Amino acid sequence: MAPRIFDCSVDTELMSGMRLARSAIGRGALVVMPTDTVYGIAADAFNPAAVQRLLEAKGRGRTSPPPVLIPGIATLDALAAEVPQAARDLIDAFWPGGLTVILRAQPSLSWDLGETRGTVALRMPSNPLALELLSETGPLAVSSANLTGMPAATDASQAESMLGESVEVYLDGGESGAGYAAIGERDGDLSSTIVDATMLGTDGGLLRIVRAGVISREKIAAIVGELLAPAVEAPAPAERADQADQTDQAAPDDAPEPVEPSA
Repeated sequence: MAPRIFDCSVDTELMSGMRLARSAIGRGALVVMPTDTVYGIAADAFNPAAVQRLLEAKGRGRTSPPPVLIPGIATLDALAAEVPQAARDLIDAFWPGGLTVILRAQPSLSWDLGETRGTVALRMPSNPLALELLSETGPLAVSSANLTGMPAATDASQAESMLGESVEVYLDGGESGAGYAAIGERDGDLSSTIVDATMLGTDGGLLRIVRAGVISREKIAAIVGELLAPAVEAPAPAERADQADQTDQAAPDDAPEPVEPSA
């Protein structure tokens, strides 16, 4: 069956779209939904086959595991093994919103997001449609709604033109990114900022910004102060093209190996 775009500004389409999106997620299919930053392609985070479909739809491999969008702080504490105080301060300041935080995952979680090395990238978006869907489905693996190497979609039609029939339901919530400046790593980039908090709490461990996005370095530094690692020189454009795109997690090369390979 061909995918359908549901205009969520129309009550009847909103109800149908959300019902079919919940059903699709439950069956391991893929859904495109708006977030407060860019549009995302979503799958049940606890369904390995669905996560693999997400990676294949984007043309990505297991070395680029997707982040997980969550509906609230209670889910954060259930999925993360620990949340260092500096990371919690950032979450208090910028959630719901455009900040993704990489943390150590609970080793007991029965999921397979790819080669995460025991980490998970978590974000609570501020988009009402995204939060409503998350409240009904639970945590979703969500990557930017685009083919690898292409700009992230900021509306449903852009996402559909790239992802086509690999996605079962498209939820159209209008243009995304309102309220944010496009200050990410690429021209017009409205992706979330990703910070790695996995080394906080270790001897000399600092918070690192692993992808610039809509939450500026200055705003992060104002919260965590000297716990923010110095900025590194940005890679050349050709190198950036090979790095994780709009919403994809990237664990640092020097991160400790996971105790359990399943997270």
